[in-house]
Amino acid sequence: MSMYLDDIRAYHPENAQEEADQHMMLEYAGLFPGRLLTRENEVAHITSSGFVVNADGSKVLMAHHNIFRVWAWTGGHADGEEDLLSVALREAREETGVTHVLPLSSDIMSLDILPVWGHMKRGRYVPAHQHLNVTYLLVADEGDALTVREGENTRVGWLPAADLLSYTNEWQMDGVYTKLLRRAQALLAR
Repeated sequence: MSMYLDDIRAYHPENAQEEADQHMMLEYAGLFPGRLLTRENEVAHITSSGFVVNADGSKVLMAHHNIFRVWAWTGGHADGEEDLLSVALREAREETGVTHVLPLSSDIMSLDILPVWGHMKRGRYVPAHQHLNVTYLLVADEGDALTVREGENTRVGWLPAADLLSYTNEWQMDGVYTKLLRRAQALLAR
């Protein structure tokens, strides 16, 4: 069995949405055996995100996304990589420039199926599809220099956690960001 599927299967959903999304992710794995880790599957594929907080959980590191024009977490496509924590860490570094970023836990902290509307990317139309997203909670050093990743984002910054939703402007993500912030702050309080 695949490592990433074992991790998804081992996840303990904390609400009905996560339970349903976990079930659907495993259903997709059955429908597309061995074909969820790459974008070649235009119906649904695995993505991995990092919800990056500072040491005391008072700020969240976000990037202003080029395609969707919103402040968003870091993350990206697995592109064949089964170690989804490595994907989340790599994407956090690449998209923000931080070098000192670590997992708060090596466990998946959220499962979410995220619909992606059809859009243009590099002159090519990408049809609507599903991101089968796993999220890890990461902590980064606020002292690290931040850099924009041209082609992906226009700004990178530490946003105040207490006001996060006023920056993100994606009502579909409000619940996801709220639960992740709560989970990160609980882990930091231990």
